[in-house]
Amino acid sequence: MTHSTPLGATWDGRGVRFGLASRHATAAQVCLYAADDPAREEARIALELDGAGRWTAFAAGLQPGALYGFRVDGPRDAAAGHRFDPSKLLIDPRARAVAGSVRWNEALLSSSAEDSAPWVPRCVVDDGRFDWGDDAPPATSWADTVIYECHVRGMTRRHPEVPPALRGTYLGLAAPPVLEHLASLGVTALELMPVQQFAAERHLAERGLPNYWGYSPLAFFAPHSAYATGDRGEQVREFKAMVRALHGAGIEVLLDVVFNHTVEGGAGGPTLGLRGIDNATYYRTDPDDPSRYVDLTGCGNTLDCSAPAVRRLILDCLHYWVEEMHVDGFRFDLATTLGRGEAGFSPAAPLFEAIAASPVLSRVKLVAEPWDLGPGGHQAGGFPEGWREWNDRYRDAVRRFWRGDGGLAAELATRLTGSSDRYAARRSGASTGVNYVACHDGLTLEDLVTYESKRNAANLEGNRDGADDDLGANWGVEGPTRDPAVLFARQRAKKNLLATLALSAGVPMLSHGDEMARTQRGNNNAYCQDSSLSWVDWRLDARAAELLAFTRRVFRLRRGLAQTRRGRFPTADEVRWLGAGGEDLDAAAWRENGRRQFQMLAAGAAGEACGGILALFNAAPGAAPFTLPETDCGHPWVERLATAPSRPGATARGALELAAYSLAVLSCAADAAASAAERPPA
Repeated sequence: MTHSTPLGATWDGRGVRFGLASRHATAAQVCLYAADDPAREEARIALELDGAGRWTAFAAGLQPGALYGFRVDGPRDAAAGHRFDPSKLLIDPRARAVAGSVRWNEALLSSSAEDSAPWVPRCVVDDGRFDWGDDAPPATSWADTVIYECHVRGMTRRHPEVPPALRGTYLGLAAPPVLEHLASLGVTALELMPVQQFAAERHLAERGLPNYWGYSPLAFFAPHSAYATGDRGEQVREFKAMVRALHGAGIEVLLDVVFNHTVEGGAGGPTLGLRGIDNATYYRTDPDDPSRYVDLTGCGNTLDCSAPAVRRLILDCLHYWVEEMHVDGFRFDLATTLGRGEAGFSPAAPLFEAIAASPVLSRVKLVAEPWDLGPGGHQAGGFPEGWREWNDRYRDAVRRFWRGDGGLAAELATRLTGSSDRYAARRSGASTGVNYVACHDGLTLEDLVTYESKRNAANLEGNRDGADDDLGANWGVEGPTRDPAVLFARQRAKKNLLATLALSAGVPMLSHGDEMARTQRGNNNAYCQDSSLSWVDWRLDARAAELLAFTRRVFRLRRGLAQTRRGRFPTADEVRWLGAGGEDLDAAAWRENGRRQFQMLAAGAAGEACGGILALFNAAPGAAPFTLPETDCGHPWVERLATAPSRPGATARGALELAAYSLAVLSCAADAAASAAERPPA
């Protein structure tokens, strides 16, 4: 996007132009610090108001790598929503890089008149230069997309084949063993948990805990410096190198971005950036008492996306990450907040319309977490055309069905075919929902089958944080066990959840390490745990290795199934629902509360002689015979996949016994043979 007055810090070869947007400020300065001693202030330059609330200055001769921060003065009237304080050094929200980290001290608070500079990191001028070579976006269609949610640090911190100096970094994610692992799973898009420069909240710092997840942004344009080998611009270059390597492996990069709140928190929080730049413009304040914040996020404040200055900040930021950093899309945290105005949420909100009107942003992948904590916050199915949405109803239905809850069979059928109850009005149809059974928030897949109660003591919040019911089942013993029967049941349960995910219409998303039985030992809110508790453990025991092999196999099977990749919802001719006895299921049969068994007969792609699959589901505690329908081509059925001990490749006609709490996928023998012939060697 082009504007007459650039904001942030822009190097043009002659020097650096600084720009800051503040409607209510009365004065602003940029403070320059010594490159060899960030504590030593070398100069202050006054910014001049150039109209429309933009403050600018030019520092002739200043070079990339220079360190800076802002100070802004204006009304000190909290009752009117103004919290200016020139004693506070402020982070440029548009800084391309940040050196150092926030160190918590009372000087950061508005109640203190002390200079906060000793406790605040420095912004870094970056020139943006990088050799992209022949980098090109993979541009994977939504129909072929498989998302892998990933924490940059946690993914490789314990990887034995990543060089020690690169573990937990952007370059670690670009290491060949990691790329090979992702490719083996069929992953097409890596969704990175927040990498916008963030800081730990005060309550965490006081307990000696970090903000590990990163959902507390400080500088929206800057890659988080702790994930790089250095912080004087290395984070920018190394992030770009990571993207280039992932693109070379055919993998897109999606960013989990946080534009709903900042680390500054509520009224008693620190002044680090937007609060001191122009609090009344950037944040939603209570109309009846502007000294208080409207908190739709649970984090103390809410960015006011109805304000033009906030929209410009967000739009410029998205453009930067796409055009300069080459990312392929975004997952928007608490995205309902972005569409809120005075009348509440609207899919036609100005920010959404501006994104749709952008030739750059309208072509990238856009995913909403379709809720926030405000009134009417759950907006699943309500986002604009072109957006995809996290499908929490899918998560809950799949978990409950496979732990044996009754009355879930009909809902599971709806989830398997794309959640038409949510997305029937969307042109993207069955590909609208991002399906998942586990994500960063909640129990890992391993813990979902190991714990029925959370174990969050390490967070030092009295085990009060995190969801109280993750809809898990421990299969007979709470926590770790050596009981072989329990371990067998848990392994089967994990396979059921993974196989259901792979068989479902929509966009599947795996959470990092779930394919290898990653455990957080029952912690379902590990946002402040930067340790072996939250890192992926690449040392696999026999069960973890078996689960990894199964995950690779089931997603390889998905790639060959037209049934999972249709963009539209299936017609009655394309999916037929049968009971275990082979009978067609009508509405009354679906409503049977005790139903835990059914078959899904899904037709293949148009023009295929057969091409169909038959999926058998048994969430009952006992084995059951299933009467099989005839294949269209007259060949017998052949087993392609099963989650209980089975005979892969065995053929069947007439009937098949399915083990308790298990599923199986069959296709006609002719199709199975063709698929095996076309499959590349493992």
